[in-house]
Amino acid sequence: MAQKYRTIASAIRNRILTRDFEANEQLPFERDLCTDYGVSKMTVKKALDMLVSEGLIVKRRGAGTYVKDLAGEEIDRLAVSTQFRGTSALNPDKVVRSKILDFKVIESPEIISKKLNIPEGSFVYDIHRVRYIDGNPHVIEKMYMPIELIPYLKNSHIESSLYAYIENGLGLKIQSAHRRISVRTASALESEYLALKGTDPVAIAEQIAYFDTGQAFEYSLSTHRYDEFSVAMILTRE
Repeated sequence: MAQKYRTIASAIRNRILTRDFEANEQLPFERDLCTDYGVSKMTVKKALDMLVSEGLIVKRRGAGTYVKDLAGEEIDRLAVSTQFRGTSALNPDKVVRSKILDFKVIESPEIISKKLNIPEGSFVYDIHRVRYIDGNPHVIEKMYMPIELIPYLKNSHIESSLYAYIENGLGLKIQSAHRRISVRTASALESEYLALKGTDPVAIAEQIAYFDTGQAFEYSLSTHRYDEFSVAMILTRE
């Protein structure tokens, strides 16, 4: 289970990025957050300190904690970047669990090696799982990760949050992701696991995720229910 302070930070972060908390708005007092989440003052402090380090909030001595005065464009950019934080982080107030369809170690084939920029034949995890939110199927994930970068991966990590293990357990920092979206009709297996009708569409997110070192650590194909998927993006003209 993700550490409680990270869950609280995710909940507040989401409210800022969706503008439920607006620029310069005062956040609830720490004692009120302690009551709302049923945690200690130290846990709330760690959650707020995380958001301070991310540049989302500021603490004003003697006055409380406020949402930083971010421009709308910056909020939009942060909203886009937070989309690859993972299902658990994006749904802090819900029960997220996974059903493992397959978990094994394989020698990386040519196509996966090119995506991850590793030598062909390198050992990678081959992960196939279904993610559920509050008991409802949400997404099917097919993922490949180099063992050299992410050691000691276990079933328990895959059943909960991979990203939490990577960041909390291994102390690594996930920085960015390149993603391509496509749409097609669901396959028979996808219809079965996502509780869809045979003719229903699915959204496919092809993603390569990177650490702050620039190393690619994940190549994945995520199949989403058509009625539970959305993506935000910013288009600019030079």
